[in-house]
Amino acid sequence: MGIAITGSGSATPTVELTNESLSQIVETSDEWISSRTGIQARRLAGAEESLCELAAQAAQNAIAMAQLSPTEIDLIVLATSTPDDLFGSAVKIQHAIGATQAVAFDLTAACSGFVFGVVTAAQFIYTGAYRNVVVIGADILSRWVNWSDRATCVLFGDGAGAMVLQGDKSRDRLLGFELASNGTQNHCLNLAYRGESQTLIGDVAIAQGTYQPITMNGREVYRFAVAKVPEILSKVMFRANLTAEDINWLILHQANQRIMDAVAQRLGIPAERVVSNLAKYGNTSAASIPIALDEAVRAGKIQTGDILAVSGFGAGLTWGGAIFEWGR
Repeated sequence: MGIAITGSGSATPTVELTNESLSQIVETSDEWISSRTGIQARRLAGAEESLCELAAQAAQNAIAMAQLSPTEIDLIVLATSTPDDLFGSAVKIQHAIGATQAVAFDLTAACSGFVFGVVTAAQFIYTGAYRNVVVIGADILSRWVNWSDRATCVLFGDGAGAMVLQGDKSRDRLLGFELASNGTQNHCLNLAYRGESQTLIGDVAIAQGTYQPITMNGREVYRFAVAKVPEILSKVMFRANLTAEDINWLILHQANQRIMDAVAQRLGIPAERVVSNLAKYGNTSAASIPIALDEAVRAGKIQTGDILAVSGFGAGLTWGGAIFEWGR
């Protein structure tokens, strides 16, 4: 059983926070943010908006493009670090879209989550366990940003993207993939739990608290990304028997324009073949690749038969790459 990539969808909040507006919240400027990151604005979920709502809309759009009904979906994989419920949000999305026959679960791999989700979903199709799968990348990082820390608050935005994978007996359009992790650099990017000791009785004590805002060593994350992403995509291209000339579109995690430029240059892929919407949305973590993909598909840039190389990288530290042919 091979795999066809047949649908994409995305959803972003309507509220936009520009760099100029952000400069009224924290000491920064449009020039400072744009020159260092390439970001000009980001979308923020309102107090009443939920991750499940954004993810459900993205999934519905992807299912419609794939010309399926929700009841034909066998599996939903939700890649997120910011669920509405710590026990998981995928099942709530399953109910919201009416995918009554689907198994649903959450997967956490931060900004690498969507690529990890696609590779995970592919294994279920390869074994014949499931045929129609929706992979969703969704995050509302505005919940966990310290809005007085200009090193991080300028970077992140909210959104959701989705992609439909279907079993295909004719051939396999997932041409190759590779995943990697390095826990020795875990400290470079965290959204960590912090608890305080609370005595229950006698010498029995527990820790209770909450998660703390995002912390990041931006310099180390940059070094990691520009070294490891070209390396892993080169491995995937080698395994797929492809070269940079064969890649129609490069879609990287939308973290920093300088990272994307450096990766493309090292791979020998020209800038006009790099998909970037970072300027509009900022870093939407697990949602960034599928949002960029969906916009390019709906704009007519990505056509059936195009070869796409995608790569996610981030907290963990984790990174991964995949190459696939778009369409049936």
